[in-house]
Amino acid sequence: MNGELSVKSAIKETLPTVFGYIGIGIAFGIIGHAAGISTLLVGLISIIIYAGSAQFITVSMLTAGAPVLSIIIATFLVNSRMILMSASLAPYFEKYSVLKNVQIGTLLTDESFALGMNKINHTNHQLSFEWFNTANIIVYLTWIVSSIIGAELGNLIGDPQTWGLDFAIIAMFWGLLYLQVLADRQFSFKLQVLVIITAIVLTYVGMIFLPKTLVIIVVTIVGCESGVLIKHAFF
Repeated sequence: MNGELSVKSAIKETLPTVFGYIGIGIAFGIIGHAAGISTLLVGLISIIIYAGSAQFITVSMLTAGAPVLSIIIATFLVNSRMILMSASLAPYFEKYSVLKNVQIGTLLTDESFALGMNKINHTNHQLSFEWFNTANIIVYLTWIVSSIIGAELGNLIGDPQTWGLDFAIIAMFWGLLYLQVLADRQFSFKLQVLVIITAIVLTYVGMIFLPKTLVIIVVTIVGCESGVLIKHAFF
């Protein structure tokens, strides 16, 4: 990454994450096809819901004949972490109009958020609408096209796990975490490693005692507080 906040820079810096989207998008399309959902509906789900984990849940609940209200509530809970992410990004876009802020928030994903957090390490803590919107649009279009391709490939590919496609998004997040640790010069390497280990432990414990829909948002809040405590206590 560099210090530019242009459209050209956004395209260059977003492309590495595209491969993760392609893998998991195709996997979703294949699973949607296997569940008896048409290619058109798979495409519409990706366009309207646009949330990987929530889309997999939606397909499962549709297949099980769950009520629409239950699907809506489940989708909201799974994606409630976006409230925290949007709140974290809001200060960087105060100078832009409400419409532009809504546009950024609507297409925000875990990956584009992580890219943005990496980017501020190179731009003196600045973000631009042009850069972030370009990144959002690239991953949005990639996700839609990939899921449609996956639905069409459903006749040829059986279980996406046999191709390793289910691991694509996990690998992408590990890559983004690695880049974040390398690029963030505000905090020491030891502090970052301690916070990462704390988050892993909290996630493990949370998976035991909390509903899966609440794990991410609870771990995010508790992890942030723990990071602050660790920083002030030992660094």
